[in-house]
Amino acid sequence: MKMKYISFLLVAFVLFGCSTTKKSQQSKQTVVAVDFDADSAYAFCAAQCNFGPRTMNSEAHERCALWIEQKFRQYGCQVEMQKADLKGYDGTILRSTNIYAYAPVPGDSATVEPSSSESASGSSSQKPRILVCAHWDSRPWADNDPDSANWRKPVMAANDGASGVAVMLELARQLQQNDSARVTVDFICFDAEDWGVPQWANESDADSWALGSRYWAAHRSSTAPSYSYAILLDMVGGQGAKFYYEGYSLQYAQKVVGKVWQAASALGYGSVFVNKGMGYVTDDHVPVNEVAGIPCIDIISHYPDCPQSSFGPTWHTVYDDMMHLDKNTLKAVGQTLVQLIYSE
Repeated sequence: MKMKYISFLLVAFVLFGCSTTKKSQQSKQTVVAVDFDADSAYAFCAAQCNFGPRTMNSEAHERCALWIEQKFRQYGCQVEMQKADLKGYDGTILRSTNIYAYAPVPGDSATVEPSSSESASGSSSQKPRILVCAHWDSRPWADNDPDSANWRKPVMAANDGASGVAVMLELARQLQQNDSARVTVDFICFDAEDWGVPQWANESDADSWALGSRYWAAHRSSTAPSYSYAILLDMVGGQGAKFYYEGYSLQYAQKVVGKVWQAASALGYGSVFVNKGMGYVTDDHVPVNEVAGIPCIDIISHYPDCPQSSFGPTWHTVYDDMMHLDKNTLKAVGQTLVQLIYSE
């Protein structure tokens, strides 16, 4: 995943955390009966990793895109593959594909390819719509690896890429089997998120990250569907992962942060979804908020005591593999989203 630029949150955000804790403790939210299957999500992670690192312009990248498309179609979604040639920080032309999976239009086949996502999905349901997203590409350089010999090796991205997509696929599967949700859920797998300037380049450029989401946000039309809010999933399967309030999430979508953390509290995941701030993160939710105008939060792992990286010991290393994923983390995140979706 990209190098993330973090700054500390203001005291006001700490106070927000305290108020959210009180609200969660007072919540009488009923736990929903729909069960998020962590084994299934784990298998979806493994399936992506079986293609190899999904780095831009690689065969593994192209093959995995088709697999993700097929899985969303299997679970009743219409899918649009938004292709674009994007320019990386070093001038490399990146053959990018954002994978947009959305609820079918009433009366249409879920397998029909629409002429555009906006015209196809704008009137598909009178239910409120929410958007869940993640990036699916792999970091081409393990530039935070403790061994400098690995810095130019690709990252398998079991956590930093595959885990977010896996949670979304399992959500799509559950939504197909349990159609009682009072909201419509759409999904986007953003591409070209992790081609940001490597640490060994001795330069920095925040705009070199999240290229796919920037493109998607900039090219939405006036007829695009309206979303009540969006949730970005990033590194949601790591061992010992915890999730803190992220700065831009509080700035643009504080109420959504409260909803998610309250759902986690109702399930007993208060030790995983921590009532503390972590700082600001440059991630795909920034263009979703600032360009697309959709209130979007980032559920992203935070390890405040990890000496190697506050994003965890495997971040941008060759150790971001299946051996370092945890089904318990996938379960906590996935079940929290199930609780949120079916409680709306």
